[in-house]
Amino acid sequence: MTTRAEWVAVDWGTSNLRAWGIDASGNTVFTRSSPKGMGKLTREEFPGALTELLEGAETGSGAVDVLICGMAGARQGWLEAPYLDTPADLRGLFAGAVRPEMPGSRYLPAILPGVCQKTIGAENVMRGEETQLLGLHVLMPEFSGVVCMPGTHSKWAALEAARITRFATAMTGEMYEVLRTHSVLRHSLAGDLDGPGRAEGFDAGVDAGLARPDNLLGLLFSVRAGSLLSNRQPDWCAGYLSGLLIGCEIGAHRDWIGDAEVPLIGASALCALYVKALAKVGAKARLIDATEAVLAGLKAARQFAV
Repeated sequence: MTTRAEWVAVDWGTSNLRAWGIDASGNTVFTRSSPKGMGKLTREEFPGALTELLEGAETGSGAVDVLICGMAGARQGWLEAPYLDTPADLRGLFAGAVRPEMPGSRYLPAILPGVCQKTIGAENVMRGEETQLLGLHVLMPEFSGVVCMPGTHSKWAALEAARITRFATAMTGEMYEVLRTHSVLRHSLAGDLDGPGRAEGFDAGVDAGLARPDNLLGLLFSVRAGSLLSNRQPDWCAGYLSGLLIGCEIGAHRDWIGDAEVPLIGASALCALYVKALAKVGAKARLIDATEAVLAGLKAARQFAV
């Protein structure tokens, strides 16, 4: 007898869409993915994208709950899910969910809210990361401390059990791409960026960023000057730029980092760079699989709603 999904967990990001069918025992019975992220859809196209993703999936014959986190709940997404204010108890995520209509469909979607911080001068928002943080609470129930979530827009969050007390965003990944492709630094990054010099450049960049996070704008130009005057090759320059940005990010959050281990939630290759950089300030890090965290968070959000 084929096991059927009782409900569907969905992570709807800006670039991609992922879904997992969950049975009555909490096991994953199917996994689906699509490139139809929020950034590629009009509001009217969301129901069709979800239906297409789940076509032929092993679900029951009746109505099927679909619990969604991420950018589907953004203002420019399917249906805006208002933010929860910090301090935010993530066990209450489901209470803030919104329910877009899918007339004629057996799927019953609910979109979880993001979290915002309205403190004047420290305003901030997140969508999707809050569900991963709830998942972290499930995976590490005794943990309280600072969590780093490297990515296009890295997040730093202070977590007390299942409560976010404050958080910050660093546009590290996006800045790397913008500088690499659209700034004068692109001339020093034309060539093989993954050569043997990249690791050396990364270490030098981290050291510079940690030492002077306040001087990022000045240090950035050393990428170009180094290639012109010291024959720095593209791989070294790429590593230096990456290390510089990550070093400045960590340097700017030194006062957040205590003695406790810092969980890192994100892509493994990127998190590995943060492990190296954090070690330079004496901080230990623990890698948490991002998919495992978001899936645990979606399951927990549904469980806490019961």
